[in-house]
Amino acid sequence: MGGISIARVKEDHEVTSMLEAGNEHLGTLGFTEHGLRHANLVSRIANNILSHLGYPKEDQELAELAGYLHDIGNVVSRCNHGQVGALLAGRILARLGVPAPQTATVMGAIGNHEEEHGQPVNTVAAALILADKSDVHRTRVRNPEVVKFDIHDRVNYAAEKSFIRVDPSGKKVTLELEIDTSISPVMDYFEIFLTRMVMCRRAASFLGCRFELLINDVKLL
Repeated sequence: MGGISIARVKEDHEVTSMLEAGNEHLGTLGFTEHGLRHANLVSRIANNILSHLGYPKEDQELAELAGYLHDIGNVVSRCNHGQVGALLAGRILARLGVPAPQTATVMGAIGNHEEEHGQPVNTVAAALILADKSDVHRTRVRNPEVVKFDIHDRVNYAAEKSFIRVDPSGKKVTLELEIDTSISPVMDYFEIFLTRMVMCRRAASFLGCRFELLINDVKLL
């Protein structure tokens, strides 16, 4: 991959500045955390998914890059941030010396990670979708006043644990959630995340797996 490691991307001042500014913009608009914590987690999970499924090392590394950069478009706007982010990431990766074919793969993944328009157009995109949509956790909530939580805040705050389990022999990818139902009922999760779960099912299918959802040890999908 042209010798470009995820560490070099993380150390890049432009990347860090854009991710942090985008996260600040979303905070102003009342969105949950989309900053360096989210970027690092999605990057790691996307890599792990392809690693467990036996995909080549280069695919794992590209998934890592896509995971880290996928929300960089929020620096411009939340609207169409996937497509904007793909263009920004393409320019950055080209500057850092990533070859054009690999850069194109990452761009396609980032441009297709949101449910409004996204599809698992390649292996990296499928891993990114699964990794991104699995990050549901109370640490993402930035609203300090519980009484002012909207449904997104409630669902994230209720999520005490979120884990993607990959079963290569059983060809299965499972999102396991532990939710405090005294804070948010399971139905709230489906109300705001059903389209994301459909997207996860498509992504898992692209990787030759079936997708399952477990909430509080109960299989729901």
